Formats: sequence, C-alpha cells, structure tokens
Amino acid sequence: MTETASWWSLPAAPALLLTGAVLAVAGDALFAARDAGRPRTVAAAVRPLLEVVRLLAAQPRRMPAPDRLLWRSGVVTVPVAAVLSVLVVPFGHRAVADLSVGVVWFNAMEVLTWAGLWLAGWGPNAAFSLIGGYRFVAQGLAYELPLMFALISAATGAQSLRVGEIAEAQQGLWFAVWMPVAFVVYLAGVLAFSFLGPFGYPAGRDIASGVLGETSGVDRLLLQAGRWLWLTSGAAMAVPLFLGGGAGPGLPAWAWSTLKTLLVLALLVWVLRRLPVLRADRYMELAWVVLVPLSILQALVPALVVLNR
Repeated sequence: MTETASWWSLPAAPALLLTGAVLAVAGDALFAARDAGRPRTVAAAVRPLLEVVRLLAAQPRRMPAPDRLLWRSGVVTVPVAAVLSVLVVPFGHRAVADLSVGVVWFNAMEVLTWAGLWLAGWGPNAAFSLIGGYRFVAQGLAYELPLMFALISAATGAQSLRVGEIAEAQQGLWFAVWMPVAFVVYLAGVLAFSFLGPFGYPAGRDIASGVLGETSGVDRLLLQAGRWLWLTSGAAMAVPLFLGGGAGPGLPAWAWSTLKTLLVLALLVWVLRRLPVLRADRYMELAWVVLVPLSILQALVPALVVLNR
C-alpha cells in the first residue's frame, strides 16, 4: 500500500531526481567518449558537468526586442514541470503526493513542457529558436496520443489512476510483459518529451540548436537540465506503471524502485546514441499510421481482461 511520505520527502524528491539526471549525463558522456575513440575515464564522465560552472558564470545573451517575460517563463517551466511530475512517483511504498489522479498529474506536467518549450522558442524573437519551438509542437502532436494510450493501458489494467495502485496491481505479472506495445510507446514518449536522442529535432544542429540556440548562461543551463530531469522522471515513472514498482525479492521496496529506475534510465541513455534524429514529418507519419492503431489495440487488451474479470 502506497503512503504519503513525511515532509522531508518534498526536498528529497528533487534531490534524487537531480542525482539521477547527473548519472544520466555522465553515462551519456561515457558513451560519447567510446564512440569517439577516447578513453572512458572519470574525467570523461564529469566533463559535461564542468560546463555547469561556465554557464553559471556566462553573461546572458541580449537579443533585439525579445519578450523577456515569456522567454524566462518558458525556460523555468521545463525543469519545474519535471520536478513536479515526480511528486506522484512512489519511492518504494511512499510518494510525496499519493494523488488519486496521479497518472493525469504526470501527463499534465508533461504537457506543460509543451508550453515551456514553445515560450522558450518564441520569446527570444529569433528565427531559429522559433522554428525549434514549432518543431516541438509538431513532434508533440505526434507522440502525445500514443503516449496517452500507453498511460491509459496501465491505468485500465489496474482500474485506477493512482500510481501506487497501478504498481500494486502487478503482483502476479508486470504490465510490461502483457502490455509490451504500451511499454515501448511510453519509453519513446519519454525520449520525445525530453527532446533528446532521436527526438532532438527541436534542438537540431541544422537550425543552430533551435530552442537552445539563443539561450546562454543560467537560461541555457535550466533548459539543458530540464531535458535530463525529464528523462530521469520518465524512467522513474516507468517503474510503477510497467515494472511492478518496488516489488521484488530480498531487497526493500525502495531499493528495487531505485534499481529498476537506474536500469530503465541506462537503457534510455544507451538508445540516445543508437538511433538517428527523426524529422517531425516522418515521425508524425509513423505515429499516426503505425503507433496510434497499435496503441489503441494495446489499450483494448487490458479493457477486455477487466471486463472478463
């Protein structure tokens, strides 16, 4: 049974999320070093983290006639939404906020990232950043519907929108086993709302980094951190949705939650370097022609199982 954690969990949740994001960045740096033929050392792993110091000391970029309020609001929204999304994720048998509509809350925070990225692209009053914002909206239209059906599949299988109850409903068999399409679609959605790896089109090199192109200093740090925080949050949410939460033999529930989250996060980081960047138009065709029908059929499976019960 999932319980609401004590007050100390409120600062602990963002700290754990940040720790996971740092590990993901370090892992991605090691994969990058291997692909470039460089030694995979501690120095290679922490190299991207040294960029934090430079960004904190860098001066913000000045653009002609920007909308500073919208720009800064969008930049801040991305990491804040990632932190808020993890509040409903159980850590073992405890969550910061055990909401009765936890799945809806997570999805709402993810959709809030749409607004943040759009404002971050619109606010600078620059062409490439605006194109990056448009790309994210187009990409979002393609991934959001399959992602929602994946979330619905898990919620239907547990007959609940409470994240803890979804984890408890997998005592006999993980949802990832008999809902594999929903699990894969969900993981693809995590990469998409993190706009990393194959879904890094909004920040593409062909448009000078797009939504990231005109940001500098702390603003750029917040947007970059938001991407990795969302990747970590998505990996953590996959555990109660599809991998049985903290259930497992021998270890306490919090240890199983941590181990499963790190394994999912490692898988996502590995995928980042293995798949090419997808153009929004091609992914939209794949999503509407293939993923949406498959996701709907997958959602019918737990619905039929529940009706049979």
